[in-house]
Amino acid sequence: MKRFALLFVVVICGMGGLGQKLKPKKRSNGEEINFRTKTKDACTMSMSGDEEIKLRIECKSQGMSYWCEFTGKPSVCRAFRNNPKMYWNQIAVELRKLPHACESTQVLKTTMCQKAPTEAVMKQIAAGMEPEDLGNQDKSVQKTSTSMRGAGKSSVKKIGKPAVLPLIKPTQRGRGSENETEAMKLAREHCWESLHGFCSYIIGIFRG
Repeated sequence: MKRFALLFVVVICGMGGLGQKLKPKKRSNGEEINFRTKTKDACTMSMSGDEEIKLRIECKSQGMSYWCEFTGKPSVCRAFRNNPKMYWNQIAVELRKLPHACESTQVLKTTMCQKAPTEAVMKQIAAGMEPEDLGNQDKSVQKTSTSMRGAGKSSVKKIGKPAVLPLIKPTQRGRGSENETEAMKLAREHCWESLHGFCSYIIGIFRG
């Protein structure tokens, strides 16, 4: 009888261990977390992957949108495996303290995985920015240029003489160069170095 009871206990323990092994891991794939930065940029972070996880952050700020991507293996951190949701919430909390979610964030660290291996750290691999409704701006520019061409043709037919372009006064040239200089100055202050030319062009369109 004692042997039967002992055998029964062993079988129950074995089944319990098997149940723990078959218990599915907590996953965070497909989840999204919305947050706002210190300067009120509206951002969304989404995660994908299993062992190596890809994190993408997308933000909108004052007519501009920017994004960045990170990769890492936080699954090597035991605390992450136990509670991945808390891990991502800690990252969101740190991002809320920044004026820009993608600048000065080459790596993302959390307090719960401070002692984890370096491969657990999420490292930035790509980033970018672009103005919102850029397609609509291009269409408006094309319509304006088309209407100006039509007006030029009609004036030539009525007068019968080639249209003469007015000379640009030195003051006008000075203003144009001053606008370009001001646009480049703003681009250097608010845009990344690799995007100075693009930002200067967009700012020049808005400033006329």
